[in-house]
Amino acid sequence: MATDLYSHFHPDEHRFVDKAQEWIERAARHHAVKQTDFLDPRQGFIVQSLANRYGDVQIRFDGGYERAERKRAIIAPLYRDIGSDDAGIGLLSVTSEDSRFEQLEHGDFLGALLGVGIKREKIGDIHVGDSGCHCLIASEIIDYVHLNLQQVHRVHVLTETLPLHHLQAVSQTLEEMNLSVASLRLDGIVSDVYRLSRAKVLQPIKSGRCKVNWKPEEDPSKPLREGDVVSFQGFGRFKLIEVEGETKKGRIRLKIGKFV
Repeated sequence: MATDLYSHFHPDEHRFVDKAQEWIERAARHHAVKQTDFLDPRQGFIVQSLANRYGDVQIRFDGGYERAERKRAIIAPLYRDIGSDDAGIGLLSVTSEDSRFEQLEHGDFLGALLGVGIKREKIGDIHVGDSGCHCLIASEIIDYVHLNLQQVHRVHVLTETLPLHHLQAVSQTLEEMNLSVASLRLDGIVSDVYRLSRAKVLQPIKSGRCKVNWKPEEDPSKPLREGDVVSFQGFGRFKLIEVEGETKKGRIRLKIGKFV
């Protein structure tokens, strides 16, 4: 691949760019059809932007429901009808009679799924509801997960595979908070959101443990904008909902939503 194409992407993304470029070239030149694993929004953007360089390749994204964040892609030659192709997404229901089950959160279920030995790329969105958890899983491994997932954070669970149309999608909850900051710098906002000193967030950001809109961001001074989603490894994610204006002392008022 031309070096100038790499310049559009973060170095940590180059391996994925190579992989995506290969999928697209195989569709364009060898008439191959590729079904990917689950992609996050940034990876989906990379695949789509690379495909846009070819006039004879099409992509269909499918996450199992309309508002999905993580989606599988079907990449194919333009002449292929892929509208009805199975995207390979299964639905796993996780329930328990243990009263502690109600205290479990998204991260507990994700950790338990990874704990049975599957890769993150095989897991789609996870919906934690009042009566159970619905996990979207790559259909080729869902039976394995069904057999092996027995505990979530030391709580015994029962699993069941369900038809995809039984999905009970749960809108992600944002715990809103208001901040007053000196600037829109990434490090300052991360520091205030997680109540950490600026010194404790600088090195993790510089070492690639922070992403903005699913893209690795190593510049602590990067200014954030409304709508940006920031993930800070080990602490979770938040969204800059609104820049509300300035205080009389010239500080910037922000509305932040922490994903819970």
